Amino acid sequence: MAPADLALAATALACLALRLAGVWLAGGLSTEHPAIAWATAVAQATLAAFVTLAIVAPAGALAEVPLAARLAGLGLGVAVCLGFGRRMLPALLAGLAAMLLVRALLA
Repeated sequence: MAPADLALAATALACLALRLAGVWLAGGLSTEHPAIAWATAVAQATLAAFVTLAIVAPAGALAEVPLAARLAGLGLGVAVCLGFGRRMLPALLAGLAAMLLVRALLA
């Protein structure tokens, strides 16, 4: 096994072990517990950082999408999320559709 493959497998196993430990630990805690609130805050902050990075300094195929299209997708996605009771799937689909539409209009 190549070193890169071994590193990937070790990372995947470590992530799985941490997820299992989290599920086990969270099973005994109420949703009001400070540890759950902390984990939720960290998860939301991490997601916000990834979204910001994808919009401001995209890599790969997203780098070819104009900034205006990425911002339009973000704006509509946030609006739909807030308007539909913070449901993520409609927000994701609306944001993606807006980004693709603006990209097509700018091309």
